[in-house]
Amino acid sequence: MTSAARAWGRGWLAPSRPPRTGARLWICPSHASVDDPGAVVVKLDPGLAFGTGTHPTTRLCLEWLDAELAPGARAIDFGCGSGVLAVAAARLGAARVDSHDIDPQALLATRENAAANGVESRVPVHASADSLPAGADVVLANILSGPLAELAPRLAALVAPGGALVLAGLLDEQADEVAAAYSDLLPVRPWRRLDGWTCLAGRRPAADGRPAAASGSEWPGLPPDRRP
Repeated sequence: MTSAARAWGRGWLAPSRPPRTGARLWICPSHASVDDPGAVVVKLDPGLAFGTGTHPTTRLCLEWLDAELAPGARAIDFGCGSGVLAVAAARLGAARVDSHDIDPQALLATRENAAANGVESRVPVHASADSLPAGADVVLANILSGPLAELAPRLAALVAPGGALVLAGLLDEQADEVAAAYSDLLPVRPWRRLDGWTCLAGRRPAADGRPAAASGSEWPGLPPDRRP
């Protein structure tokens, strides 16, 4: 680990008020406590893989989960990194969150973080994307704009009728290009923006042909600079 990484880790572990993400979700180091009876807490310490919940792209995905995830949902975390999104989804009530990454260290970190939060039985990890189950209620991909566009057919195919696709890791100016890659597969649109980053979300029509529930891009209390 580099000296910069060690310094960042010490900063994350230093005593402070842990950050809340959304209405219920808190991401905090293992030593911290949250004095909120309604809190959904994810314990996470710096490790081998990216993702402590503080980067804007990760926060956007966490906010989506906090606002939109239905209890009992089947989810996929594509490009799981530390597993923070998968663990958060499980802690928020997802029945199963299949997680995939091409980095073996990310798979190890996801396993360890799931176990530390008591959800390891609901967060299976996959070294190959080919083993991910189709028919997910939610597919999350917080990676980069290029891979998001290239993987559009694969990611869209994983979403069940009525299910949601959530894409992050793209700058505001990259959102239109990424959305265009999904226009004929599963249309997505800006759900929320934060510090120059955009989260795209969309839903596949329900099996009975009725429009799926909206992705909730308009919250009454959302500041103007974070609205699509």
